[in-house]
Amino acid sequence: MIRRAVLISSALLAGVLVGACSDNAGKPAGNAGAGAAQQATPVGVIALTKASFPITTILPGRAEAFQTADIRPQVSGIIREIAFKEGGEIKKGDLLYQIEDAPYIAAVEQAKAAISKAEASVPSAESNLERYQRLVGSGATQIEYETARTTLLQAKAEVESAKAALSAAQIDLDHTKIVAPFDGVIDQTAYNVGNVVSANQSTALTTIRQLDPVYISLTESSTNLLRLRDAMAAGDIKGAENVAFHLILEDGKEYNQQGKLDMSKQVVSETTGTFIIRVLFPNPDRIVLPGMYVRATVELGAETGYALPQLATSRDANGRLTAQFVSADGKVETRAFENSSPSNNSWLVTEGINDGDQLIVTGLQSVAAGMPVKPVPMKINDNGVVVAAEQPAAGDAEKPAAK
Repeated sequence: MIRRAVLISSALLAGVLVGACSDNAGKPAGNAGAGAAQQATPVGVIALTKASFPITTILPGRAEAFQTADIRPQVSGIIREIAFKEGGEIKKGDLLYQIEDAPYIAAVEQAKAAISKAEASVPSAESNLERYQRLVGSGATQIEYETARTTLLQAKAEVESAKAALSAAQIDLDHTKIVAPFDGVIDQTAYNVGNVVSANQSTALTTIRQLDPVYISLTESSTNLLRLRDAMAAGDIKGAENVAFHLILEDGKEYNQQGKLDMSKQVVSETTGTFIIRVLFPNPDRIVLPGMYVRATVELGAETGYALPQLATSRDANGRLTAQFVSADGKVETRAFENSSPSNNSWLVTEGINDGDQLIVTGLQSVAAGMPVKPVPMKINDNGVVVAAEQPAAGDAEKPAAK
């Protein structure tokens, strides 16, 4: 959960204490014990009001590149040129490596010559077939005609074979230029100019990662998955397509982009009892890098109830949520809640509270159930910090009395 700073209005509470002490000034010593026994401890409180609050949960996860490609050569040869800057950005189609292409150019020329040679035999075979076709039955046998026809077909097949060999040679020549398969950031090179590489070798030349957008793989327990499905079926929370994801970075700051659900694995880990949810986040400024540990706040819907700040709550031995309230007679009252849902920096409770109930948010370490207390109104700002409900303006400070 997000750590919150708790700002206690010391001056305000100290003023209450000083005022209480001044009331006892000048009284006989015999009354001091009775006054101390009845003196109420000042505590900061907030008045609770029923409202609609978001239902949220926080999941841990790791950042992953949108696409990753290990670059390997598809032909063998010597690296003649490395055309990229290590660690820089590259575009799809940019030249990365140039492998020595002279042998492959020669292979292409040889394949072109083979086509010309094969094509040269076709006209002769066609003329021979036409002659035997006219002479069949009057000077040429059927066998001679069939042989001439077969010769022509073989000549044409050799032409097609030579064309296929040219295509293969051209493909190998094209593969001497290793280009980027997509936009991304390129890693350092594992080979230098002059190194010999082999086709489809196991060691990659370098790696390209696409970082915009970026994947976040979140981990959730299978128990919570069942609860979420029940809540969806009951209509209490949104469908998966409407769930909002907000990212909390390693430094505790919230990422300024909103993610959307990409996919969730349909398999639960046998060892951890968890499953993976993958979320897609825009990453135009490359703030999120692969391998980063992050947390995602998932807003599942909204529910009507009372929001108890997490800083004012705890758990009992049975795991129930507990909080301290000021009772009607001005004493500390401990309440336990069987059901609660996370809602940003608070716990959402729907039972056991009424409008106007005073929740103790500061001074909790100094009080116990049944102790008399003096409520001091407080409020919690947008950063989850407890402050005095009313701060006097600078010009409202006590002025000297007029003479």
